[in-house]
Amino acid sequence: MKKIIVFASGSGSNFQALAEACQNSKKESIVLLVASKKGIGAIEKAKNFNIPVFIEASGDLTEELKKFKPDLICLAGYLKKIPPSILALCPIMNIHPALLPKYGGKGMHGIYVHEAVLKSGDKISGATVHFIDEEYDKGKIILQKSAPVLAGDTPQTLAKRVLEVEHQIYPAAVKEFFENN
Repeated sequence: MKKIIVFASGSGSNFQALAEACQNSKKESIVLLVASKKGIGAIEKAKNFNIPVFIEASGDLTEELKKFKPDLICLAGYLKKIPPSILALCPIMNIHPALLPKYGGKGMHGIYVHEAVLKSGDKISGATVHFIDEEYDKGKIILQKSAPVLAGDTPQTLAKRVLEVEHQIYPAAVKEFFENN
């Protein structure tokens, strides 16, 4: 059984999509949720799946991760930069709410991405699953899927449409990763 650790900073909807996919799989399992702080929605979702939670401020994160010997780390709305000590442990995937390389980089997360897409006048947005490295949103792209930008969209309506795409492609990218590795 391949072991996945998920990092989250928010509501945990991508965490839930991954957990549901793993629940139906015999090949991979989420063994730990790393929460950036107490009180985030992802923690409650982890409890519902009986997945242990590690709150970042509660100890040495790198040492905690080593105990689990992960095959893959997935960032699910995680907003902090990953230090080299964790980058060295195993491959790390991220989901980004745009079609990289557009609308990536430091500060381009959440609603800010959708505001930038709308301001640009682009007619297509979407989501990207990519490996991470030392630079924000520069790692190798694994999977992308587009979503239309509709007349009258607000950042919130576009975000909702893109999130539906994220929930489709993130579990698919994880499955593809384990089939090929």
